[in-house]
Amino acid sequence: MNRTLIGLGGTVVALAAVTGVAVVAAPGDGDASATAAAHKPVERTTLVCPQPSSSDVAETTWTAFTPKGGPGKKGSAELHPAARAGDGSGKGGSGDGAGKDAEKDGDDKDKGGGKDKDGNAGKGDGKGQDAGSEPVVSSTTPGTPVTAETDSAEAPALVGTADGPFAPGWTVQQTTTVSAGAGRGLHGAACSAPDTSFWFPGASTAAGRQDYVHLTNPDNSAAVVDVELYGKGGKEKAGAGSGEGITVPPRSSVPVLLSTLTAKPVTNVTVHVTARTGRVGAQIQAADQKAGGDWIAPADDAQPRAVLPGIPKDASSVRLVVFAPGSRDADLKVRLAGESGAITPAGSESLHVRGGMTTAVDLDDLTKGEAGSLVLSPADDSSDAPRIVAAVRVTRGKGSKQETAFIPSTAPLTHRATVVDNPTDPEKGSSAAHLALSAPDEGAKVRVTASAGSGGGSPRSTTVTLKAHTTKDVLPPRPSGGKGSYAVTVERLSGGPVFASRTLAREQDGVPAFTVQGMPDDGSTVAVPHAAQDLSVLNDE
Repeated sequence: MNRTLIGLGGTVVALAAVTGVAVVAAPGDGDASATAAAHKPVERTTLVCPQPSSSDVAETTWTAFTPKGGPGKKGSAELHPAARAGDGSGKGGSGDGAGKDAEKDGDDKDKGGGKDKDGNAGKGDGKGQDAGSEPVVSSTTPGTPVTAETDSAEAPALVGTADGPFAPGWTVQQTTTVSAGAGRGLHGAACSAPDTSFWFPGASTAAGRQDYVHLTNPDNSAAVVDVELYGKGGKEKAGAGSGEGITVPPRSSVPVLLSTLTAKPVTNVTVHVTARTGRVGAQIQAADQKAGGDWIAPADDAQPRAVLPGIPKDASSVRLVVFAPGSRDADLKVRLAGESGAITPAGSESLHVRGGMTTAVDLDDLTKGEAGSLVLSPADDSSDAPRIVAAVRVTRGKGSKQETAFIPSTAPLTHRATVVDNPTDPEKGSSAAHLALSAPDEGAKVRVTASAGSGGGSPRSTTVTLKAHTTKDVLPPRPSGGKGSYAVTVERLSGGPVFASRTLAREQDGVPAFTVQGMPDDGSTVAVPHAAQDLSVLNDE
């Protein structure tokens, strides 16, 4: 008789590290010390980047980076072109419109893959990863950013994975400059992980706005997606197109024009994207005829409280958009955590949000020359308060020289987060990247590290102390002797929760173009339990 011992705990840890899924032990199985969770690095990460722009006067840069310290020595991180499905008409209801034309072979006719500036990425052929396309962006060394660029109007969406030492904290930024036309300005998007549900407050189907939701499927089977829009009166009636049952073919991207999904123009809408089957990445590109545009990232999961970090000190207008999923009304306190402490916006001390309806309020002259973060909390501090999602549309400049960006409610940075595409030597008319670090509850201490540049250099770090109820505008360190662009990693060392964002600014013909990316925790580790016991398997011969 041979007796083989299989460590159950080791098997669970390996599975959780690969899938990124936390495993919870059953109550009563062993003592607390035996089932306490340990944190292990994830071993595989998937990201998708939306189609950058269809403009003939757009230039896009992709930048990828992974902090050092991941598990193992072998691995890869690559992004490949996704096929383009549908025409963005919003006629994809019941899976027979948008997305149908790409189901046959997954071929994308464009050849908009990026051109590598660092020798680490090839041209994409637009056929998708399974068709043998070369990667648009490919990393070779953790700790060093790589970049690729394109000026093609047919540049595709990208899908890809990182594994081994490249997986924990893999971060990709897509930055596009549109020099003229609707949406001219700076469009920045942090490429995101696929999921099954997304909330987007702050979108619009009004005249003068063209908002597209980009749905990108990284997997080998089709996804079926519903897109619902909620205005100030509740769920909007369907327009010429249907948001129900949109098919997103494998490794493909479907853009849907939101104005085709409503019977009439709606100035402020909240968009809910849900996947019936499969999973997708989702982001909204907002383009305004007069006030520029940017990407709207998904808001944090609905919570009773919301923090929106990084409203610039020179904002000329701030519009807050809040939605309460479900039927319960939410009464909120509105505060701005500024550089010197928390203040209450005059005339907007509180906000009533009706359940299932979108509420918008203009908070003009909110910052008064002081950068800050909006903090929305239940008026009665109830533990059973209704949940909300929120975003702000921020405008800089005036008249014909306006530019807009969007800041959604953001999850706290509990361990670490990274942003990339920070210029080591800003061009004329551009400013260095700025961080907004907010401690809305209690004080905290963080470490800010600049990586090596994409063209060389050495990392540099500094420690920042945050006072309770404040937001600090931080100019991060730059790499010593670095060239090109670099990554900035923020690690929480102690204290309360920290909320963070990064602003990039670049003047375009007198327009103060800018974009803001939130910095939620990078999810580089997953909690797994220790083994309570071994599972013995008996094999008789």
